[in-house]
Amino acid sequence: MSGEMGAGWKRLLGNAKLKKRLTLRAQIVSSVRAFFESEGFLEIDVPVLVPLPGMEPHLEPVQVAVHDRRGHVFPFYLHTSPEYALKKLLAAGFDRIYALTHAFRDGEVSQTHNLEFTLLEWYRAGVDYNQLMRDCEKLFALVAENLGHEELRIRYRGLEIDLRPPWPRLTMRQAVQRFASVDISGQTTVEELVAIAHGKGYHEARPDWPWEDLFYLIFLNEVEPRLPRDRPVFLTEYPVQMGALARRKSGDPVTVERFELYVGGLELANAFSELTDPVEQRERLLREREERHLLGRTIYPVDESFLEALETGLPPAAGIALGLDRLVMLFTDAERIEDVLAFPTGALFEDWNKSCQKEN
Repeated sequence: MSGEMGAGWKRLLGNAKLKKRLTLRAQIVSSVRAFFESEGFLEIDVPVLVPLPGMEPHLEPVQVAVHDRRGHVFPFYLHTSPEYALKKLLAAGFDRIYALTHAFRDGEVSQTHNLEFTLLEWYRAGVDYNQLMRDCEKLFALVAENLGHEELRIRYRGLEIDLRPPWPRLTMRQAVQRFASVDISGQTTVEELVAIAHGKGYHEARPDWPWEDLFYLIFLNEVEPRLPRDRPVFLTEYPVQMGALARRKSGDPVTVERFELYVGGLELANAFSELTDPVEQRERLLREREERHLLGRTIYPVDESFLEALETGLPPAAGIALGLDRLVMLFTDAERIEDVLAFPTGALFEDWNKSCQKEN
C-alpha cells in the first residue's frame, strides 16, 4: 500500500493531482451519458442489493443481512454486475438500455481492482457483438474529443495510443498462436492444457483444475503481456468453456461470440452476443456452480427469475460491461485505480484501522 494510501481520508488534503483527475472523471461521465443519449438508450437505475449473485466461479460477492418487517433475516448480496437485471428488462421489451452503477467484488483490491467500483453496462436488442465493438470505438472517440484529444491520440504510461477506428481484432485462438506459440481451442482437453502449461514451465497446473483456470495460467503469462499497447485491440471468439452467458458462434459450436477490449495494457471491457436459450443457460449455470464447488467457493441457488425471463423470450441481443474507473485511468494517465477514486477501499481500510486502534 502506497504512502499516499496509508493516510486514509487525509490523502485528499492538498492533493491537486487527484482533484484534477476527479474533475476529468466527471467530464468523462458526462461524455458517456451524452453518447448513450445520442444513440437512443434509456438509462436504468438498477438495484445494487440483490437476492442472488451471479455464478461466476472466480467472483466473490459481498453478503449483506437484510430484514423484512417481521424480522425475518435474508442473505442478500451487493451485486457483482447489473447483468441479470438488465437482461430481464430486455425480455420485457426494452431494446436499448444502459446502467452506470457501483458494483462489488469481495477481496478484489489491487493496482487495477477496487472492491467497490463503477461499471458501465449496456445492451442492444437485435444486434450481435460486432455492433458493440463499433459502440466502443465511437464512445472512446467522443470521450477523447471532449477532453481535447481531437486527433484521437492520447498518452498513457509514457506511450502514445492511437484511438482512431477501426481497431485491430484478433481471435483468441490467433492471439494464443501468435504470442504463446501454441494452439488452444474449445476442443482442447484439460489434459492437453496441462501438458501445454507444463511445457511452458508452469508445473503447478494439475488435471483437477477447471479448464478456465488452466487457460488463464497460460494466457495471463504468455499472451496478455504481449498484446499491442499502441492501439486498442479486440480479442474475439473465445472457447465455449469461457462464455457461460454467450451465444455459440454459428457453424462453430466450440466457440462463443465474446470479446474483451484491451487498451494500453488495460483490460477494459467484456462483451457477448447473448445466449437466449433457457435450457442451455441452465446447463451452463449448473456447470459454473460445480466449478465453484471444486474451487471451494460458496454455492448459491440458480436465479430462477433470470431463467424465467429467458423462457418468456429474450430477443437476439448483445451486451457489454466496461470498467469506468479503468477508462478514467486511461484518459488521465493514472497508474493505479486508487488514483482516480476519492475513497478507494484501501483508504477506507486505513480509516477503519484507525478507529479500531482508538477504541483499544
